[in-house]
Amino acid sequence: MSINPLSTPKDSSLWQPNRSLNKLVEAGVKAIFATFAFISVATTIGIVLTLVFETVSFFEKVPIGRFLTETQWTPLFANQQFGIMVLLSATLLTSAIAIAVALPVGLLIAVCLSEYAPAGLRKWLKPALEILAGVPTVVFGYFALLTVTPFLQTFIPGLQGFNALSAGIVLGISIIPLVASLSEDAIYAVPQSLRNGSYALGATKRETIVSVVLPAALSGIVASFILSISRAIGETMIVTIAAGQNPRLGFNPLVPVQTMTAYIVQVSQGDTPAGSLAYNTIFAVGMTLFLITLALNIFSYWFVRRFREKYE
Repeated sequence: MSINPLSTPKDSSLWQPNRSLNKLVEAGVKAIFATFAFISVATTIGIVLTLVFETVSFFEKVPIGRFLTETQWTPLFANQQFGIMVLLSATLLTSAIAIAVALPVGLLIAVCLSEYAPAGLRKWLKPALEILAGVPTVVFGYFALLTVTPFLQTFIPGLQGFNALSAGIVLGISIIPLVASLSEDAIYAVPQSLRNGSYALGATKRETIVSVVLPAALSGIVASFILSISRAIGETMIVTIAAGQNPRLGFNPLVPVQTMTAYIVQVSQGDTPAGSLAYNTIFAVGMTLFLITLALNIFSYWFVRRFREKYE
């Protein structure tokens, strides 16, 4: 009578040490992952608590009504005023210009790469586009100051050397790779069966892209837009170098302005004594930036979740 070697029972004593070792390794890996997760969460909590404590200290000296309603921002002067709307208007202005440049251009690039470019060309174009994201922002800042601004002055005589227009345009150029890459990933992930079904109904390629592909990828596209907007609002070096450091209330893109991030850079250079009221303003400004980006992220999460529930 022959015995099938595959059905021969194994000696459990030979496998017991390996099983114990595997459990030990798995427990160690879980502990390492949990430690890294705890470090990231703890770091976030520490940053938020630092902002909260210092912001509370600031508002103990400056009423929040002054912070929201005053029309000048002069915390470093003898006549101190703390109108955050001055910095907020400049931040919104440069961000709006950047969004007007980056979102349509980035989306068109994403559609071109995903729907029109051959696979071989896409393989080279997308990494080449993402290289632009690796350029230091200080380089973009000097590009805006030394190249874009003189070029625009030939068409706009009233454009000053430091201005929100060139800063916003170059800021938009810097975030185009982010919009294009994330949007292209969302569009490329749309199942080919949806496209084939549209073609079978007689739709053209353009109609398929507009009516089928883009709506199907809308959640990913919106997420890329929100992330890019947050990136534009939080950008520091481009607006610091090209937009100037002249806090003024208004939405004139031809004059120097000071954004919230540019003000934080100005105070952080070391001329302001730590612990002073002027020093505490950077935490109030930082908390304002944090709340803006938090609101954008919450909206992005809500929109994506609602969109997915609608089409499930």
